Amino acid sequence: AAEGAMEEEEVIINFQNIETLEEHGINANDLQKLKDAGYHTIESIAHATIRKSGSVELDKLLEGGIETGSITEVFGEFRTGKTQLCHTLCVTCQLAVTDGGAEGKAMYIDTEGTFRPERLQAIAERFNMDPIATLENVAYARAHNSEHQMELLKTAAAILSQDRYALIVVDSATALFRTDYSGRGELSERQMQMAQFLRQLTRLGEEFGVAILITNQVVANPDGMSFAKDSTKPIGGNIIAHASTTRLRMRKGRGENRICTVFDSPTLPEADAQFAVGPKGIQDAVE
Repeated sequence: AAEGAMEEEEVIINFQNIETLEEHGINANDLQKLKDAGYHTIESIAHATIRKSGSVELDKLLEGGIETGSITEVFGEFRTGKTQLCHTLCVTCQLAVTDGGAEGKAMYIDTEGTFRPERLQAIAERFNMDPIATLENVAYARAHNSEHQMELLKTAAAILSQDRYALIVVDSATALFRTDYSGRGELSERQMQMAQFLRQLTRLGEEFGVAILITNQVVANPDGMSFAKDSTKPIGGNIIAHASTTRLRMRKGRGENRICTVFDSPTLPEADAQFAVGPKGIQDAVE
């Protein structure tokens, strides 16, 4: 009898067909659109990636978009478009799955005071969305020190369990750890605390099926040759390198143009894309 029970247990199906959504008021027309886009289970919608960055070239570079359940890190110097990308994705993640969004809310943990609600409203208008409703769908928290930043993840878990979220942004993930542990003798403590923060962040991503976007700064690379194309390196060393599944490097191009490079990724080829930053977020590069 025990063997029979074992065999029965093995055929438990862990996914739900998309048709079951019809019972919850989703019309057949919308379901067909989702199927045409390749979504056949409820789980596939819950784990939909955010495929719209605001720039066609950047979307091509990221192929499947910002991945759910893992950390995507964006690093670069000041004013290279990191925060702009964070703002744009906070809006586009709310779009319908068929429009390249993930039909979820966004959470923004701000450690440097870079969050601009008026920018979100301008981006929302660009995508023909209601600016007020879009802003209400972004949960915002300002962290004042690294300990507070850790505490916010506990609050985040409570919020994520109550509603459908698609994205968590931490801008920047490293700044407060740098200022709180600045002495030479504090480096190992800083790395330990940072690792713990990133582990908890990854766990939230996996548990709630949300995409995670963190920003990071760069420092001059002492081993880098000064005549090399880029003599900077992202801070955080191996800790950040191991925690981030996808790493994107941002640098300045001509005028308002910026260049995004796939620095490290298990799925994306190393390549570049040009985009521009404007008052309405990330846009196509200007000739």
